[in-house]
Amino acid sequence: MHSAVLAKNAIAACLLPPGLFLLLMITGLILLTRKPRLGRGLIAAGILSLTVLSMPVIEKRLLLMIEPPALVSIPGDAMAIVCLGGGKRFAAYDQPEGETINNATLARLRYTAQIAKKSQLPVLVTGGKPLGGISEAVLMAKILREEFNTPVRWVESESVDTQENASLSVRLLGKNAKIVLITEAAHMQRAQMAFENSGFRVTTAATDYANQEPLSILSFMPKAQALSRSSFALHELLGILWHRLRT
Repeated sequence: MHSAVLAKNAIAACLLPPGLFLLLMITGLILLTRKPRLGRGLIAAGILSLTVLSMPVIEKRLLLMIEPPALVSIPGDAMAIVCLGGGKRFAAYDQPEGETINNATLARLRYTAQIAKKSQLPVLVTGGKPLGGISEAVLMAKILREEFNTPVRWVESESVDTQENASLSVRLLGKNAKIVLITEAAHMQRAQMAFENSGFRVTTAATDYANQEPLSILSFMPKAQALSRSSFALHELLGILWHRLRT
Protein backbone atom coordinates (compact mmCIF):
# COMPACT_ATOMS: atom_id res chain seq x y z
CA MET A 1 0.00 0.00 0.00
CA HIS A 2 1.23 3.48 -0.87
CA SER A 3 2.34 5.22 2.38
CA ALA A 4 0.63 8.52 1.53
CA VAL A 5 -2.64 6.72 0.84
CA LEU A 6 -2.34 4.84 4.13
CA ALA A 7 -1.79 8.08 6.06
CA LYS A 8 -4.65 9.92 4.32
CA ASN A 9 -7.08 7.06 4.87
CA ALA A 10 -6.13 6.79 8.54
CA ILE A 11 -6.69 10.51 9.08
CA ALA A 12 -9.97 10.40 7.16
CA ALA A 13 -11.17 7.48 9.31
CA CYS A 14 -10.78 9.66 12.39
CA LEU A 15 -12.30 12.81 10.89
CA LEU A 16 -15.32 11.28 9.14
CA PRO A 17 -18.28 9.18 10.27
CA PRO A 18 -18.56 6.65 11.69
CA GLY A 19 -15.01 6.88 13.09
CA LEU A 20 -15.32 10.45 14.38
CA PHE A 21 -18.53 9.74 16.28
CA LEU A 22 -17.24 6.45 17.67
CA LEU A 23 -14.26 8.36 19.04
CA LEU A 24 -16.65 10.85 20.62
CA MET A 25 -18.57 8.06 22.32
CA ILE A 26 -15.44 6.25 23.49
CA THR A 27 -14.06 9.49 24.90
CA GLY A 28 -17.40 10.08 26.62
CA LEU A 29 -17.29 6.63 28.21
CA ILE A 30 -13.76 7.26 29.48
CA LEU A 31 -14.83 10.60 31.01
CA LEU A 32 -18.04 9.32 32.64
CA THR A 33 -16.51 8.73 36.07
CA ARG A 34 -14.44 11.93 36.27
CA LYS A 35 -16.64 14.35 34.31
CA PRO A 36 -20.06 12.71 33.99
CA ARG A 37 -21.82 15.70 32.38
CA LEU A 38 -19.19 16.05 29.67
CA GLY A 39 -19.03 12.29 29.20
CA ARG A 40 -22.79 11.97 28.76
CA GLY A 41 -22.78 14.95 26.40
CA LEU A 42 -20.12 13.38 24.16
CA ILE A 43 -21.92 10.05 24.06
CA ALA A 44 -25.22 11.74 23.22
CA ALA A 45 -23.55 13.86 20.53
CA GLY A 46 -22.01 10.78 18.94
CA ILE A 47 -25.27 8.83 18.91
CA LEU A 48 -27.29 11.79 17.62
CA SER A 49 -24.78 12.58 14.87
CA LEU A 50 -24.64 8.95 13.70
CA THR A 51 -28.43 8.80 13.64
CA VAL A 52 -28.90 12.04 11.71
CA LEU A 53 -26.26 11.25 9.09
CA SER A 54 -27.78 7.79 8.60
CA MET A 55 -31.05 9.31 7.41
CA PRO A 56 -31.51 9.23 3.60
CA VAL A 57 -33.03 12.73 3.66
CA ILE A 58 -29.82 14.16 5.17
CA GLU A 59 -27.59 12.15 2.83
CA LYS A 60 -29.43 13.54 -0.18
CA ARG A 61 -29.14 17.15 1.06
CA LEU A 62 -25.40 16.79 1.59
CA LEU A 63 -24.88 15.34 -1.88
CA LEU A 64 -27.02 18.01 -3.55
CA MET A 65 -24.72 20.64 -2.04
CA ILE A 66 -21.79 19.45 -4.17
CA GLU A 67 -23.28 17.83 -7.27
CA PRO A 68 -22.94 19.96 -10.45
CA PRO A 69 -25.47 20.32 -13.29
CA ALA A 70 -25.47 17.60 -15.93
CA LEU A 71 -23.58 18.02 -19.21
CA VAL A 72 -25.62 20.00 -21.74
CA SER A 73 -23.39 19.90 -24.81
CA ILE A 74 -19.91 18.75 -25.79
CA PRO A 75 -17.62 21.65 -26.77
CA GLY A 76 -16.47 21.55 -30.36
CA ASP A 77 -12.90 22.45 -29.40
CA ALA A 78 -12.50 19.71 -26.77
CA MET A 79 -9.32 17.68 -27.23
CA ALA A 80 -10.10 14.57 -25.21
CA ILE A 81 -12.32 12.80 -22.71
CA VAL A 82 -10.66 12.11 -19.35
CA CYS A 83 -12.25 9.44 -17.17
CA LEU A 84 -11.18 9.13 -13.53
CA GLY A 85 -11.00 5.79 -11.78
CA GLY A 86 -13.25 5.34 -8.76
CA GLY A 87 -11.79 2.21 -7.20
CA LYS A 88 -11.61 -1.52 -7.83
CA ARG A 89 -12.38 -4.89 -6.23
CA PHE A 90 -9.63 -7.33 -5.28
CA ALA A 91 -11.73 -10.46 -4.65
CA ALA A 92 -13.09 -10.60 -8.19
CA TYR A 93 -13.22 -14.39 -8.34
CA ASP A 94 -15.44 -14.26 -11.41
CA GLN A 95 -12.75 -12.46 -13.46
CA PRO A 96 -9.58 -13.98 -14.99
CA GLU A 97 -7.31 -11.34 -13.46
CA GLY A 98 -8.81 -11.78 -9.98
CA GLU A 99 -9.41 -8.02 -9.84
CA THR A 100 -11.88 -5.70 -11.54
CA ILE A 101 -13.28 -2.20 -11.29
CA ASN A 102 -15.99 -1.41 -8.75
CA ASN A 103 -19.50 -0.19 -9.53
CA ALA A 104 -18.55 3.49 -9.20
CA THR A 105 -15.87 3.13 -11.88
CA LEU A 106 -18.20 1.08 -14.08
CA ALA A 107 -20.76 3.90 -14.08
CA ARG A 108 -18.04 6.33 -15.20
CA LEU A 109 -16.90 4.02 -17.99
CA ARG A 110 -20.44 3.58 -19.26
CA TYR A 111 -20.87 7.34 -19.54
CA THR A 112 -17.41 7.69 -21.09
CA ALA A 113 -18.35 5.22 -23.81
CA GLN A 114 -21.60 7.08 -24.51
CA ILE A 115 -19.86 10.45 -24.87
CA ALA A 116 -16.95 9.01 -26.86
CA LYS A 117 -19.29 7.46 -29.42
CA LYS A 118 -21.33 10.65 -29.67
CA SER A 119 -18.36 13.02 -29.96
CA GLN A 120 -15.65 10.79 -31.50
CA LEU A 121 -13.18 12.29 -29.03
CA PRO A 122 -10.18 10.20 -27.93
CA VAL A 123 -10.21 8.84 -24.39
CA LEU A 124 -7.72 9.03 -21.53
CA VAL A 125 -8.27 6.86 -18.46
CA THR A 126 -6.45 7.66 -15.22
CA GLY A 127 -6.03 5.67 -12.02
CA GLY A 128 -3.15 3.88 -10.34
CA LYS A 129 -2.84 1.12 -7.76
CA PRO A 130 -2.65 2.83 -4.34
CA LEU A 131 -3.56 -0.45 -2.61
CA GLY A 132 -1.44 -2.64 -4.90
CA GLY A 133 -2.37 -5.11 -7.61
CA ILE A 134 -3.35 -4.03 -11.13
CA SER A 135 -3.66 -0.34 -11.93
CA GLU A 136 -7.23 0.90 -12.22
CA ALA A 137 -6.49 2.54 -15.56
CA VAL A 138 -5.30 -0.77 -17.05
CA LEU A 139 -8.54 -2.46 -15.98
CA MET A 140 -10.58 0.52 -17.21
CA ALA A 141 -8.95 0.51 -20.64
CA LYS A 142 -9.55 -3.22 -21.02
CA ILE A 143 -13.24 -2.93 -20.16
CA LEU A 144 -13.78 0.08 -22.44
CA ARG A 145 -12.17 -1.75 -25.35
CA GLU A 146 -13.62 -5.22 -24.84
CA GLU A 147 -17.03 -4.56 -23.29
CA PHE A 148 -17.99 -1.09 -24.54
CA ASN A 149 -16.20 -1.24 -27.91
CA THR A 150 -14.57 2.11 -27.14
CA PRO A 151 -10.89 2.71 -27.98
CA VAL A 152 -8.55 4.23 -25.38
CA ARG A 153 -5.65 6.38 -26.57
CA TRP A 154 -3.94 7.21 -23.27
CA VAL A 155 -3.56 5.13 -20.09
CA GLU A 156 -2.27 6.98 -17.03
CA SER A 157 -1.66 4.22 -14.49
CA GLU A 158 0.58 5.74 -11.78
CA SER A 159 -1.62 8.25 -9.93
CA VAL A 160 -2.79 7.53 -6.37
CA ASP A 161 -5.29 10.36 -5.82
CA THR A 162 -7.29 13.02 -7.64
CA GLN A 163 -4.48 15.57 -7.62
CA GLU A 164 -2.13 13.08 -9.27
CA ASN A 165 -4.87 12.11 -11.75
CA ALA A 166 -4.64 15.71 -12.91
CA SER A 167 -0.89 16.34 -12.70
CA LEU A 168 0.06 13.10 -14.48
CA SER A 169 -2.64 13.48 -17.13
CA VAL A 170 -1.34 16.92 -18.07
CA ARG A 171 1.96 15.28 -19.02
CA LEU A 172 0.10 13.25 -21.64
CA LEU A 173 -2.23 15.94 -22.99
CA GLY A 174 -0.26 19.13 -22.34
CA LYS A 175 -1.25 22.27 -20.46
CA ASN A 176 -4.20 24.35 -21.60
CA ALA A 177 -5.82 21.32 -23.24
CA LYS A 178 -9.61 21.46 -23.23
CA ILE A 179 -11.07 18.24 -21.87
CA VAL A 180 -14.39 16.66 -21.02
CA LEU A 181 -13.92 15.38 -17.48
CA ILE A 182 -15.92 12.37 -16.29
CA THR A 183 -16.33 11.29 -12.69
CA GLU A 184 -19.05 10.74 -10.09
CA ALA A 185 -21.25 13.80 -9.56
CA ALA A 186 -20.35 14.17 -5.87
CA HIS A 187 -16.64 14.00 -6.72
CA MET A 188 -16.77 16.39 -9.68
CA GLN A 189 -16.31 19.71 -7.91
CA ARG A 190 -13.04 18.64 -6.28
CA ALA A 191 -11.85 16.91 -9.45
CA GLN A 192 -12.55 20.00 -11.55
CA MET A 193 -10.53 22.16 -9.17
CA ALA A 194 -7.58 19.77 -9.34
CA PHE A 195 -7.59 19.57 -13.14
CA GLU A 196 -8.00 23.31 -13.68
CA ASN A 197 -5.17 24.04 -11.24
CA SER A 198 -2.99 21.63 -13.24
CA GLY A 199 -3.57 23.63 -16.41
CA PHE A 200 -6.59 22.04 -18.08
CA ARG A 201 -9.66 23.81 -19.41
CA VAL A 202 -12.48 21.63 -18.11
CA THR A 203 -16.01 20.86 -19.24
CA THR A 204 -17.62 18.71 -16.56
CA ALA A 205 -19.57 15.57 -17.49
CA ALA A 206 -20.79 14.18 -14.18
CA THR A 207 -22.48 10.81 -13.78
CA ASP A 208 -23.84 8.58 -11.01
CA TYR A 209 -25.94 11.29 -9.35
CA ALA A 210 -27.55 10.67 -5.96
CA ASN A 211 -30.81 8.75 -6.22
CA GLN A 212 -33.67 11.16 -5.46
CA GLU A 213 -36.49 8.96 -4.24
CA PRO A 214 -39.83 10.60 -3.28
CA LEU A 215 -39.92 11.88 0.29
CA SER A 216 -41.58 9.43 2.69
CA ILE A 217 -41.32 8.13 6.23
CA LEU A 218 -38.48 5.89 5.00
CA SER A 219 -36.43 9.01 4.26
CA PHE A 220 -36.10 9.60 8.00
CA MET A 221 -35.26 6.03 9.00
CA PRO A 222 -31.51 5.39 9.55
CA LYS A 223 -29.82 3.18 6.96
CA ALA A 224 -26.22 2.00 6.70
CA GLN A 225 -26.03 2.96 3.01
CA ALA A 226 -27.14 6.50 3.80
CA LEU A 227 -24.41 6.82 6.43
CA SER A 228 -21.83 5.65 3.90
CA ARG A 229 -22.99 8.24 1.34
CA SER A 230 -23.11 10.98 3.98
CA SER A 231 -19.53 10.14 4.90
CA PHE A 232 -18.54 10.33 1.23
CA ALA A 233 -20.21 13.74 0.87
CA LEU A 234 -18.42 15.06 3.96
CA HIS A 235 -15.14 13.67 2.61
CA GLU A 236 -15.65 15.64 -0.59
CA LEU A 237 -16.62 18.81 1.29
CA LEU A 238 -13.47 18.56 3.42
CA GLY A 239 -11.43 17.98 0.28
CA ILE A 240 -12.90 21.05 -1.40
CA LEU A 241 -12.18 23.15 1.69
CA TRP A 242 -8.61 21.86 1.94
CA HIS A 243 -8.03 22.55 -1.76
CA ARG A 244 -9.27 26.14 -1.41
CA LEU A 245 -7.10 26.75 1.64
CA ARG A 246 -4.02 25.56 -0.24
CA THR A 247 -4.60 27.64 -3.40
